[in-house]
Amino acid sequence: MIHKATVDAVFEAARVEEVIGDFVQLKKAGSNFKGLSPFSEEKTPSFMVSPVKQIWKDFSSGKGGNVVAFLMEHEHFTYPEAIKYLAKKYNIEVEETEQTDEQKQQADERESMFLVSEFANTFFQNSLHKTEEGKAIGLTYFKERGFTEDTIKKFSLGYSPNSWDAFTAEAIKKGYNLDYLEKTGLTIVKEEKQFDRFKGRVMFPIQSMSGRVLGFGGRILSNEKKAAKYLNSPESDIYHKSKILYGISHAKQTIAKEDNCYLVEGYTDVIQFYQTGIKNVVSSSGTALTTDQIRLINRLTKNITVLFDSDAAGMRASIRGIDLILEQGMNVKVCSFPEGEDPDSFAKQNTLEELTTYLEENAQDFISFKASLLQQESKDDPIKKAELIRDMVTSISKIPDVIKREIYVRECSRIMDISEEVLFDTLAQIRNVDIKDQRKQQKQSQKSMEVVKPATEKPQKVDRQHLLERSIIGVLLLYGAQEEEFEDMMLKENEDGELVMEPEVHTAKVFEKIYLDLQEDEIEFAHDNFQEIYGAIINQLHQTEEFKVDVFVNTVSPEIASEITEILMNEEKYKIDRWHDKEIHVKLKKHSVSQYVNDIILNLRGHLVGKKIEELKESLNSPENNEGNHDILSDISDYLYLRKILSDKLNRVI
Repeated sequence: MIHKATVDAVFEAARVEEVIGDFVQLKKAGSNFKGLSPFSEEKTPSFMVSPVKQIWKDFSSGKGGNVVAFLMEHEHFTYPEAIKYLAKKYNIEVEETEQTDEQKQQADERESMFLVSEFANTFFQNSLHKTEEGKAIGLTYFKERGFTEDTIKKFSLGYSPNSWDAFTAEAIKKGYNLDYLEKTGLTIVKEEKQFDRFKGRVMFPIQSMSGRVLGFGGRILSNEKKAAKYLNSPESDIYHKSKILYGISHAKQTIAKEDNCYLVEGYTDVIQFYQTGIKNVVSSSGTALTTDQIRLINRLTKNITVLFDSDAAGMRASIRGIDLILEQGMNVKVCSFPEGEDPDSFAKQNTLEELTTYLEENAQDFISFKASLLQQESKDDPIKKAELIRDMVTSISKIPDVIKREIYVRECSRIMDISEEVLFDTLAQIRNVDIKDQRKQQKQSQKSMEVVKPATEKPQKVDRQHLLERSIIGVLLLYGAQEEEFEDMMLKENEDGELVMEPEVHTAKVFEKIYLDLQEDEIEFAHDNFQEIYGAIINQLHQTEEFKVDVFVNTVSPEIASEITEILMNEEKYKIDRWHDKEIHVKLKKHSVSQYVNDIILNLRGHLVGKKIEELKESLNSPENNEGNHDILSDISDYLYLRKILSDKLNRVI
């Protein structure tokens, strides 16, 4: 268990915009930051981060919370793991008591798989650096590739001994469950036997964006013909190869800073580039580029430069990936290396300055690259040239932005010496076919998911009390400790014995005004979460002179923190300026905080009085009505008069 002092130090040091900025490209939007949601597919940013309140809100998925909540949602960390991650990021020493055996057993299956993967990572590193076999075979190989000690440690490279069960036996000895060894793919289990998947290979740990070990890639160094040169962990609950990029945890900050990502093919390409000094580089790890991998980059930058070997197979694979990148609305450039070179070898032989210069001078726009590459194949064959042009227009058709499409059509016309009119006609044909296919798929999807709706579907009723209670919480969070001058309209008897309303001015803190008014009317919140938040805020405001939202939100449960975040970020997004649509007559922009508080309280009172009137009206016709209609009608009359008074106080007719 982590000591409270460590947790407090972490929350004090961590900045939500810095932590989330490692995973999402954030842009300034007033006092906040905005970015693309990391939890859903979107092209218009709806993800908001508030540095002032130290919270975030994703309006597309509804998720939100503090910095720890983000790591728990995005990286699937447990609470302690999120705290440890932040402690490491901000160089805070973690004080904790050792977990009991019972606590270890309570870890869920997914978490157990992460623990097994971390143990394997440590085992392979120790095997590389501390065993004779590891030093002689694994370390020698890495150094022959030109990797320094620092680079080897940076990427946590390792070695799996050339023994059938060296890792498995050690893991079981340390108390790790064979079931999780098998589920992570580290151990292969057959009948009563079990053996290591990565026997005799140098190891490349594959990490998530935050640096958690998800799986491994292993390269064999012997000349066994039957064994695959590279072997990856199989798919599991924690490792999905189509959704992760090798090197992303090391590259994320530089990608966002440089606003560009270099995409290569293999592990060693990434490592060699990084060692040379170009750190915004990732790899699809030998798999074909996927939409999920592109979206991972899209959170950090809109610009991708695809780097590939000079061989024809590598080029064709890159072309297939380009269309996927264009579909996501991203900008793509392509750069090939001289014949016989790949990113790894070229980076190894050149300085940072030489490598940077080469990339700048040789990175081509995808249209120019595709034209030069495919022209070599078509040569003087008119039929092949026609196919080439159609292929280029097909790529252009993938671009969502209409202006970019037009610019690329004009560029294609210039390069291929063909009229723009023909290209625009071809583009229209291709897009029409695509649109028809999409509509067909949508219809099939809707048909398969068709739900019979009731003949008359009533519109959803607005819960006015929920909105009012929510707004009281919002006011307390934003202005609770603020001192204001309140003008209350009090009923007083004049000289003629008539009841009239007269203003009475007094000064109070916002939370005191709300607390006393609700106490006076014996009003309790109808929604449990709001009642809990209200109690916690009032308690905190009574105890401290200085109330800070960013500190308060870290003292409550994740569920309550999420509710608070939603209230605050909706305040940011909508400024409560659509209440008239919901028959709640508050004009925040035209009134002071004190008037706003009065309006909310009076609206809540009016709403509750209205509910009471409706209840009394229903009881008139109730079979259980034994008191007679006279008393009920008298009560209704009193409540109607009270509602009129509230209307007068609001200076409007409700």
